[in-house]
Amino acid sequence: MPLGRTWQIVAGSAAIGLAVAVGAVAAAGPWESGQRTAERDFAAARDRQLDAAARPVATRHPAPPPAAAPVLRAAGAAQPQAAGADGTLAGRLDAIMASPDLGPVRTGAVIDVTTGRLLYGHRATTASTPASLTKIATAVAALGTLGPAHRLSTTVVTTAPGTIVLVGGGDPTLELSGLADDTAAALKARGVASVRLAYDTSFFAGPALHPIGYNENLAPVTALMAREGRLDGSSAGPADRATDPAGAAAATFAQLLRSRGVAVKGLPAAGSGAGGTQLAVHRSVPLSDLVERMLTNSDNDIAEALARQVARATGRRADFAGGAAAIRGALARYGVPLGGAVFSDGSGLDHEDALSPVTLARLLALAGAPGHPELRPVLTGLPVAAFTGTLASRFHGSAGAGLIRAKTGTLTGTNTIAGTTVLPDGRVLAFSFMTQGAAAPLPAESTLDHLATTLT
Repeated sequence: MPLGRTWQIVAGSAAIGLAVAVGAVAAAGPWESGQRTAERDFAAARDRQLDAAARPVATRHPAPPPAAAPVLRAAGAAQPQAAGADGTLAGRLDAIMASPDLGPVRTGAVIDVTTGRLLYGHRATTASTPASLTKIATAVAALGTLGPAHRLSTTVVTTAPGTIVLVGGGDPTLELSGLADDTAAALKARGVASVRLAYDTSFFAGPALHPIGYNENLAPVTALMAREGRLDGSSAGPADRATDPAGAAAATFAQLLRSRGVAVKGLPAAGSGAGGTQLAVHRSVPLSDLVERMLTNSDNDIAEALARQVARATGRRADFAGGAAAIRGALARYGVPLGGAVFSDGSGLDHEDALSPVTLARLLALAGAPGHPELRPVLTGLPVAAFTGTLASRFHGSAGAGLIRAKTGTLTGTNTIAGTTVLPDGRVLAFSFMTQGAAAPLPAESTLDHLATTLT
């Protein structure tokens, strides 16, 4: 059996299994449920079927191997199906594209993941504001540069007798309790009962404040924060944030140490942990989990942190500009077409960002290529239509429910969607539909969903 056909059949079976099991997943993100385990097992089994030989290992600066060539084909290398009679792919999608509910700038692309063929294009190479679809690019850049097993480390060091420093490592999801346990135990083992606490945020550079300003969708970006600087018990979505996440994290850490019998003198102050002796370390969940959480919940804090991580790993300044340049560089190394692309941040909150639908669709196709297992979390992190994350309230009652996985993007005047779907014959398609200037967001979103459902 041809390899491509094997992939199609297995993918179709996986989609059916997902539709059956997804109800149990709805209550929790894929990074903390049975969904990601099942999908990893499926991917491993599929890759073994496709290629019994050793697979390429992700490196910090991967170059696309020959297996990636079909999905990285230039946008003009395969012509989309011509618009025409009712019933053709182009005819049906063009009819929906003409809806008055979409804005004056409407673009789209559909790619066969197995062959890399561009099946449909509507101004496919025209770049426009992607909003949160930027996170797809950030995910590819982070996984390709750092690898899915990479973890973010937060440390506590001692720099002088009686002085400890909490050193941020750029983990926005940091939980401090375990680190406080280990630090208190290390201090007691040394016979230290009283300390002064400093905190170090030098792993990232400034400015910390995104151009949108203080916002409930994103905390100031700093190398040290606990639980994304959230001031409530939430773990996703908008929330009031600390205006100084690093100072707030250090203050919380001091309280936790005191509750564990360590006296902390005075208030925590900014300082340097350079040259210190490590007392304790907290490592985040693997990068693959962080990427899935970022995509499922459209998590802006993780996105901006990962952009800076890519910047540091590639020798750039770890700020908004450095992260944006690092993302572009990582995608270029994969050979992704970047015509008209503009990167200003890692989250897509900046209206200056620009991507074309063919770039986004090819990123998703790349993540499904057998030669790039390091990118698989880009696909497994996409919300499931009508069930998880930012798609939990969309696609209900449609043929795409449970079959479509997609990232959405919404800013004032911008509505976008990009993802994957499985056809009845088992083929996997990557798609991206984007619109700018719609009169109202809800009708625009409904029409974008109609495009994806019609494709399915």
